[in-house]
Amino acid sequence: MSTKIYKYVGCSYLDKVIGLPGQVTLKCSCPKDFNDPYELFLTIDFTEQPDVLAFYRDVIGILPQLPTTCFSRSPIVIPMWAHYAQNTEGFAIEFDEAALAQSFPESGFGDVDYRDAADDNLTHLLHRAFQIGKPRYLYMLRKGVFSAAYYTKATCWSYELERRMIARLSETRSDSDLILIDVPKECVTALICGARASPKTAQALREKASQLGCKYYELRIGKTSPVAYLVDSAGNAFTFTGTEIEPSAHHCASCKEPLEVEAEQCSWCQIDESHEYEAAQRNIFRALDHAGLLEHYIKDMDEVTRGNRKG
Repeated sequence: MSTKIYKYVGCSYLDKVIGLPGQVTLKCSCPKDFNDPYELFLTIDFTEQPDVLAFYRDVIGILPQLPTTCFSRSPIVIPMWAHYAQNTEGFAIEFDEAALAQSFPESGFGDVDYRDAADDNLTHLLHRAFQIGKPRYLYMLRKGVFSAAYYTKATCWSYELERRMIARLSETRSDSDLILIDVPKECVTALICGARASPKTAQALREKASQLGCKYYELRIGKTSPVAYLVDSAGNAFTFTGTEIEPSAHHCASCKEPLEVEAEQCSWCQIDESHEYEAAQRNIFRALDHAGLLEHYIKDMDEVTRGNRKG
């Protein structure tokens, strides 16, 4: 099974990212320009003694700033939609990582490891290199530090489920002050329209998907579960299983939201006039409001609540 990875994009960048025929253009950044000020930080324990830190700095030097583009391992991470896709007004691109690796053989791929302290094994390796001084330990230290620097972030970022592609400059191109990488359309397997995207954006994405020869989905925010789901152009429901976008086994015939058990409709879509009438009869606030007492009642209850908190 081929690994799928996802890039979240704001709707204002649609024609810049999917503008050239037969490809998708992604922006690469160097770690110094990332939004995490502690990029490249979690390597060894920086509370070591000064002589050890001086040795570390002399062996490692300045870590190279390599072009990096970041993906997520999931297309339904709501904070990612909020932060990188203009609060679900944008879109996400699904890539086949095997195809990416074949198109960019000099690039490296890896999951980000989330931790709040340096790896003890790397710190121990530093001590061996410091005390023994054999070239192989220095080589192993440099390799380990590079990997930890590029593929480690603090746990506060763990919601991103990040996977990184570290490119070689020879596989990128420059445009003014931007580092770009042009990805062949064969690497793109789906476009996913955000739940709050405008009709214009949705239509443009459908056309782009047709041009790229990939699938098209729309993100949906349901009412029975906090997990987002997807719907294709034909109205078929899909869920993300953790590795793949797959057809939903059970879903509501009306709103298409996936259901845990087989049913014609979800509970929300089953509400009819009789349910609404009974609910209104049970709602005592309606009687208070009809008598003109609801506002006074709520004011009194608010005062009681504040008094209880003070007590």
